[in-house]
Amino acid sequence: MALISQKEVEHVAQLARLELTDAEKTSFAEQLSHILTYVDQVQGVSTEGVPLTSSVAIDKTVLREDTPRECLALEKTLANAPESHDGFFVVPKILGK
Repeated sequence: MALISQKEVEHVAQLARLELTDAEKTSFAEQLSHILTYVDQVQGVSTEGVPLTSSVAIDKTVLREDTPRECLALEKTLANAPESHDGFFVVPKILGK
């Protein structure tokens, strides 16, 4: 079984800006290891004689008419924002940490 270490879980959590408890790290390492074991199992299935599938999507995309309409007023858009400045949402800085 392919094992994912807690250190690898910590690395991915840090990249995703997630704070995990030790119990969560252990649980995620175990769950991810099970997923990789399943992927290994699926890769071992013979697909010889199975015709290639070019696409599983429907050939025709259903689109609605693109018609202009009234947009939401800026005041209403920002009404529930925790913080705004000069007509923009203010969000915490996440890059450069």
